[in-house]
Amino acid sequence: MKDVVPDGTAKFSDPLVTAKGDERASVALSNPQTLWFNTGTLCNIECRNCYIDSSPTNDQLVYLTEAEVTGFLDQIDARGWPVEEIGFTGGEPFMNPQMIGMAEAALTRGFRVLILTNAMLPMMRPAMRAGLKRLQADHGDRLVLRISLDHWSAERHDEERGAGSFDKTLQGMEWLRDTGIAMDVAGRSLWGETDADARAGFARLFARYGFDIDAANPARTVLFPEMDETVDVPEITTACWDILGKSPDSVMCASSRMVVRRKGAPRPTVLACTLLAYAPEFELGETLADAEAPVRLNHPHCAKFCVLGGASCSA
Repeated sequence: MKDVVPDGTAKFSDPLVTAKGDERASVALSNPQTLWFNTGTLCNIECRNCYIDSSPTNDQLVYLTEAEVTGFLDQIDARGWPVEEIGFTGGEPFMNPQMIGMAEAALTRGFRVLILTNAMLPMMRPAMRAGLKRLQADHGDRLVLRISLDHWSAERHDEERGAGSFDKTLQGMEWLRDTGIAMDVAGRSLWGETDADARAGFARLFARYGFDIDAANPARTVLFPEMDETVDVPEITTACWDILGKSPDSVMCASSRMVVRRKGAPRPTVLACTLLAYAPEFELGETLADAEAPVRLNHPHCAKFCVLGGASCSA
């Protein structure tokens, strides 16, 4: 149930105004730097707290094809978007049989490519390893794999991803290390650990295995907070920018969009946010031209993760 204000009005129910009647903040696509592709929600494992409910059976978002990705890369050129990076997420991207071709299509046009993966069996199949070796040889560090490693300890990681998953991910990371493929890590802030303690734990792990990853750099070791839509957060009004001393240009939907293909849909569609794959109000249309529309911050995640970051929107 959505949070309500004292007069009974539900928060995040009107795209134009907040429950208190204030004008809701919006964000323009001011500087598109990253275009994300969700390669499909199928995954080889089922995590306890997956924000997109990926699993071996969830195909709500179906596999994208290399041809579909190429079509959107053409649109980047046609629209003159200053995109520098193409990101691939899932599900597990290496479940998609065309993952190597999609990455190569972006790399050959000069984009940086970031692939989010658990580095387990789908990535370690011979065809995928051969493709990654070739991409690294041809494009070097413009290809980066961000490895989902929830915690620096096997115990905590396996709580989320299943017994033995930590060791399997480390085997994949060792192969990437030995192959010379650039890696980052995405962890989670699930266990009440301080940021400093979490990074120290990752630093010890990286040193033990010789992984060239900077645990202190938030861009190389990303620690994501948990996504709980039941937590009460304030709605973001137009006045909040000045109150918080923050610019709309700093919010993720000012610089990125995500392409998905829904099950049964004839064509892919463009979403405003990578975190809101199932929220229809954040679906912008089938083209990048459609996706240039501003985004109303009409979801708790907009406030908690993208604007506030722990700050308060009260004067």
